[in-house]
Amino acid sequence: MNNSTQPLPSFFSRISIAVGAFFRALSDAEYAARLTRIDDAPQPAAAPTPAPAPVPTPLRVATPDAALQLLSLFQREARLIDFTQENLSAYSDADIGAAARVVHEGCSKVLREHFTIEPVRSEAEGSRIVLENGFDASAVRLTGNVVGCAPFRGALSHRGWRAANVRLPKLAEAHDAAILAPAEVEL
Repeated sequence: MNNSTQPLPSFFSRISIAVGAFFRALSDAEYAARLTRIDDAPQPAAAPTPAPAPVPTPLRVATPDAALQLLSLFQREARLIDFTQENLSAYSDADIGAAARVVHEGCSKVLREHFTIEPVRSEAEGSRIVLENGFDASAVRLTGNVVGCAPFRGALSHRGWRAANVRLPKLAEAHDAAILAPAEVEL
């Protein structure tokens, strides 16, 4: 009979089997010899042990203050929040384009003053490149038909960006970073 189709006995059933086998082995030498042969018989190959689950990478807790501070800078210099919160359907494309130019210039100013931004890859976009085994997957995202293992050969569609330096102003202890732009009251 195939053991794999037979249900496994419960814990209490196994206790009963063990007690019965114990007393029978004491009183029946042939039975004890069969038990010995069963223990000495080669065991069927066990199912492969599954690989241990990968240990989850601990995540850093991001405090919102720096993000809120950056939003505040974009609002102060570029009116970015005002622009994105505005319903643009009533405006002409020319008006939207003029506003977008002001937002673009202000955002560029914030980035220049508070960050040193440089490309991740030095090659020109469109260049053919090879990514060898061990490339930094956090710095390069593979797109398209990704199959197999490195080395990967492809065209650089975007050089990527990295912040080489960050220079955000220090915040006073009592500063409420959630206030992105204070309300204005003209007197």
